[in-house]
Amino acid sequence: MSKKNFFRITTLSVALFLSYNCSNDSNWDPNDTLINNPQEPATVYTDAQIVEMTQKDALKYFWDYAQTNSKLARERYHTDDPSNDANIVTTGGSGFGLMTILVGIKNGYVPQPEAVSRLSTALDFLQNANRFHGAWPHWINGTNGSVIPFGTKDNGGDLVETAFLAQGLICVREYFKSSTNPAEIALSQKADDLWKGIEWNWYTQGQDALYWHWSPNYNFEMNMKLQGFDETLITYVLAAASPNYSIDKSVYQNGWARNGAIKSSGSQFGIPLVVNHNGASGTVGPMFWSHYSFLGLNPRGLYDEYVNYGDATANHAKIMYQYCVTNPKGFSGYNSKSWGLTASYSRNADGTTGYSAHQPNNDLGVISPTAAISDMPYTPTESMDFLRFLYNENYSKYIGVAGPYDAYSLQYNWVTPRYLAIDQGTIAPMIENHKTQFLWNLFMNAPDVRQGLLKLGFHSTTYGF
Repeated sequence: MSKKNFFRITTLSVALFLSYNCSNDSNWDPNDTLINNPQEPATVYTDAQIVEMTQKDALKYFWDYAQTNSKLARERYHTDDPSNDANIVTTGGSGFGLMTILVGIKNGYVPQPEAVSRLSTALDFLQNANRFHGAWPHWINGTNGSVIPFGTKDNGGDLVETAFLAQGLICVREYFKSSTNPAEIALSQKADDLWKGIEWNWYTQGQDALYWHWSPNYNFEMNMKLQGFDETLITYVLAAASPNYSIDKSVYQNGWARNGAIKSSGSQFGIPLVVNHNGASGTVGPMFWSHYSFLGLNPRGLYDEYVNYGDATANHAKIMYQYCVTNPKGFSGYNSKSWGLTASYSRNADGTTGYSAHQPNNDLGVISPTAAISDMPYTPTESMDFLRFLYNENYSKYIGVAGPYDAYSLQYNWVTPRYLAIDQGTIAPMIENHKTQFLWNLFMNAPDVRQGLLKLGFHSTTYGF
């Protein structure tokens, strides 16, 4: 795939995000970007304390700063401008938020009855929100459930964002399905109904691939085919798992797997790539590609006829770490304690705040904390080193009201005091998967998920199928 097509397909959201959000940065002072949080650590925290703080902090984004009516995730929260986009709900980020709240319940960070009430409100909202052949749009108005266009032609169903949400819905269903509490049973049933109403096969256009968008005004004009390797594997797994709107295996083989062309024999730093990363020939893409689909999907021991996903995801993280330590561009602040590139807020050349999909072939000197933190299951030692760097060495610089700020750069003495749902939303789930495999076990043991994986030819040595 050409670099042009890569950016058209996998980072369209970057351009749209920038075009939508640039006006909001007009008053941003590039010389006033270091925000001091009044809290200072009294002592050096232990690793266990840091891990717990990190999970609790990330939970705050979805608990304290949720959209007030729907209780779903706001697209963004700016500590320097809290009213910015206060009612824009993000579909995918809300799915990550559901999973984050489950982690909060499990660990006793939030009262279970209150969490069930919030989750019930959120699912009631989703039931009444705009849907397009079962799929939700990328953005939803949190006050009334209507679609907020992500772009001119992106004003209908977004199948990938919907898949991220459905991943969370299935985990909610599984967590509460054996309860004896009527409210929890009702919540589990509602999650099941919502997930089963997604018309995955509609989004094939009758072809052997899934497509990202459908619009009631523009039909399939955006024409974005989902092909690996990027963040969209979960979309194919759920489409195969659907009891009502399932796809054939050939859709997966020809779409995601590219008839085997997803495989790579290349390596970086002596570490096999395993997969061809879209638009990043010979290297790796942004780190979120090994996070979003794998909050529920456990890649350990997961393989099909083309790829061992345990190797692909772990090697992605290891290569990213080695890239930052090697630091070929010589940026200040890239080292074994400060590393990780992914899509996040970014520093523009003029010092203003923008957005970019950071990766080795788009390295701007900006570190995105979610990258290394959410790599915890893949690089536990290196990720813990990074958390110590944040919480023990740079708390006042980089930790705010909802955990690590979205991005920083030591090269430019810059940090943005802002948060994005899709970045905060992978932190607590992936840490918990490292600790207890909590969400992995919920999702992978779901009968319909397992059936879908088997239909596509997957096997798991971890789960015995």
